[in-house]
Amino acid sequence: MIVEVPRWTNAKMEIATEEPLNPIKHDIKKGKLRYVANIFPHKGYIWNYGALPQTWEDPNHKDDVTGCCGDNDPIDICEIGSKIRSSGEIVQVKVLGVLALVDEGETDWKIIAISADDPEAQKIHDIDDVKKHKPGYLEATVDWFQLYKVPDGKPENHFAFNGEFKNKDFAVEIIKSTHEHWKSLLHKKADGGAIKCMNVLVSGSPFRCSEEDARSIVQSLIPGTFFPSDHQDLLKVHHQILKIISFFEDRKKH
Repeated sequence: MIVEVPRWTNAKMEIATEEPLNPIKHDIKKGKLRYVANIFPHKGYIWNYGALPQTWEDPNHKDDVTGCCGDNDPIDICEIGSKIRSSGEIVQVKVLGVLALVDEGETDWKIIAISADDPEAQKIHDIDDVKKHKPGYLEATVDWFQLYKVPDGKPENHFAFNGEFKNKDFAVEIIKSTHEHWKSLLHKKADGGAIKCMNVLVSGSPFRCSEEDARSIVQSLIPGTFFPSDHQDLLKVHHQILKIISFFEDRKKH
């Protein structure tokens, strides 16, 4: 996964899919930086929250399970390990289950996962193990997603399956499905609207660019291009993008 929001923080950081190379940015609405409210008794996001690369919830595809179309974003992940992660960090995770959120009429799957290197990962293998070893965590997750928009004057969210979590096997099938939608998007077989699909690795993609072009885009970023919460956040995002490019360059060499 790619971490967007560290646990216990409130800034709504997210992958900016409509910008070249999809940097992580502090989301803005009506000219103001967005923050999630604290949902009693919690502070901010109650997991390390992020996205699963190479997935896409197609807004033109009606999900057979939820009856709603996708939200036009990568699939979301709630990482429940003990370590507080950093925005932009790449974390290998074990998929445990999934929650089917319906957010303002759109399908918005929430994958439940744990970092592969977490001490508890050796005993947590499926959603029932979360119930056993982290009692109350899944119930808190449902409450959080149901209520987090209420302080902004919006109604409560609702869920498919009456808020029941589905197991690992079900979650893996959702991931496979959204990965196929992503492949269609990257090969221009699906309409992503304003999504920028520039990439350096996807063979056959008409959006593929050279590593030099990608690096030039990153290095051209200057303060004022992003609108993060402070200058240090800007530098962190800049360095994380460079690290991600280097990571994929190394993978390509080996």
